[in-house]
Formats: sequence, C-alpha cells, structure tokens
Amino acid sequence: MIVVLAPEATESQIEEVTTRLSRAGLSVHRSSGRDRTVLGVVGDASGLDPDDLGRLPGVRDVVRVEVPFRLASRQFEPTNTVVRVGSATIGESRIALIAGPCAVESEAQIMAIAEAVAAAGATVLRGGAFKPRTSPYTFQGLGEEGLRLMRRAADRVGLAVVTEALDIAHLPLVERYADMVQVGSRNMQNFPLLRAVGRSRMPVLLKRGMSATIEEWLLAAEHVLVEGNRQVALCERGIRTFEPYTRNTLDLSCVPVVQALSHLPVVVDPSHAVGLRDKVPAMARAAVAAGADGLMIEVHPQPEQAFSDGAQSVSFPELEGLVRACRKVAGAVGRVL
Repeated sequence: MIVVLAPEATESQIEEVTTRLSRAGLSVHRSSGRDRTVLGVVGDASGLDPDDLGRLPGVRDVVRVEVPFRLASRQFEPTNTVVRVGSATIGESRIALIAGPCAVESEAQIMAIAEAVAAAGATVLRGGAFKPRTSPYTFQGLGEEGLRLMRRAADRVGLAVVTEALDIAHLPLVERYADMVQVGSRNMQNFPLLRAVGRSRMPVLLKRGMSATIEEWLLAAEHVLVEGNRQVALCERGIRTFEPYTRNTLDLSCVPVVQALSHLPVVVDPSHAVGLRDKVPAMARAAVAAGADGLMIEVHPQPEQAFSDGAQSVSFPELEGLVRACRKVAGAVGRVL
C-alpha cells in the first residue's frame, strides 16, 4: 500500500497518518520529493480500509501496490534514483563507467589499471579482494591487502571504489576501504547479507543472480531498501541459459523492463555476461543503446596472464576503443559517456 499525501499536507498531518499505520503493526517508509510526499507501507495491510485512510487530513490518495517489490517500484517513487558513489553518480544523464580488474593481484597491477581506466573516462574503480571462485583451488583474492591497494590506487587518480563483500564478516573491511559495496550474483538471495548492507547505508551494487527472474532480482533489492538504504543500483551480468557459446546470456531486455518497473538505476556488465573479450565491446555498445545507466568492464594490462577471468578482460587499448565507440552510441540516444 502507498499513501500519497497532498502537497499542502502539514508535518503534523503526516505524523498522524504515520502513527495510524504504525499502530496497525506496519512499517512506514517516507519518500519526499519536490512535488509530493509518499508513505510506503510494508506489512500486512489487509485489515486497513483505504477509504478510512483516504479521509484523514492531508491524504490525497491511497493506492494498493500491484507488485510485490513495493519500495523498489515506480508506484512508490516515480522519479529516478541517483546513486552517489564518492564523487561519482549512477542514474543521471551521463552513463557511469565502472572499470577495473576481476581481482587485485599486486600494487603494480592495480596502479597501472587505475591510471588507464581513469584516462579512459571511468569514475569508479572495480576490483575483487575476496573472490567467490567456483573451484577452491583457484586464486581467492588478497583480502584486506587487496582492499588497501585498491583504495590507494583509486585515491591516486581520483576514482571511487566498488568491491564485493562475500558475507557479513567482510562488511566492516569493505566499509573502511570502499565507496560502494557489491553483492555478487551468487549472493543475490543471501538475505542476511542483503539486510546487513541495507543497514550499513553504504551504496549497493546488486548483481542479478545467474538464474534469477527480474521479479526475484527486484525483491532482493527490496530487502536492502526495507532496511532504510535507498542507494541501490542494479547490475545485469548475464543469466544462465542452454546456450554454450557464451559464458552467460546477456539479457538486455531487462534494462527497459526494469526501468519501467523501478526507479533504481541499471548497470550492465557485459564482461561476465559473454565471458569472451572480443564480444565485450559489441555488448557494451548494445547496453548503451538499450538505455543502461552504467557499464561495468573488466580490464587487465595483460589479460592472458590474469589470475582470474582473463578471457573476458579487455586490454588498455581495447578499453579505449570500446569507450570511443560507446560514446558515439550514447550521443545517438541522447546520453553522454
């Protein structure tokens, strides 16, 4: 349920409505924009009479939400959410470029990558310090040392940092070194972790699960939002299908679908989606054309020697070419990269 307040509603009237809802055992989330204030109601509101609520002073309308993801819905918040990551933003007319290695390997590696992606126009440095690898025998990341190196490299060239927390125990470290926490595909339905990042108030990049529907993805975001953290960006990184010629199948149709359903910005990660370096530029261009609010690109100075995901990482010259081409597409659809 959503309670839409009249523009002239006073704070005392808003408080009265909020109190009435809270006494019914409901959680109330307020969203105040330039033209309206909305109260999102979370919980079982079946016992409430919308007509009774609608007669309270200051109430303009009471709407039953038609989708299960209430706070993530356009009904709750019709204007686009802008996620602020350090000095960078995701969700404005400028398409955000998030770039970096799959994993931080050494100081020299991450310093070189930070300089290259900043020169290419990136505003956020991505990189993994804790790696959720399929095999326990492959590189698992440098841990806190990797976070320290990434922070140093980002500060040197003026970038924000996004990195993944694999579980709740990693959150304090990520909060210490990064500007944004990533919840990876394998953790999209790790509900304790989602609730924890919701309480952290740190901007969140929520990757779509490899077998998740759009509704499941948005409901995962709802777990973060319901804890009070409204700074959530969604990331499409490919879903698992029966097609073996790419690592995953990039679902670009989700970009306009999610943007119609939700106010949260959508980032596209073509690197994880296709898993093939030579296909990443084409899918990046397609993501821009589809309306993505950001691109997340894996970059390495020597992809063939990368500790992880070298097959999908682009080199520095390839990144420059990718960005040049994507800027042309962005201009054609009224955006800037």
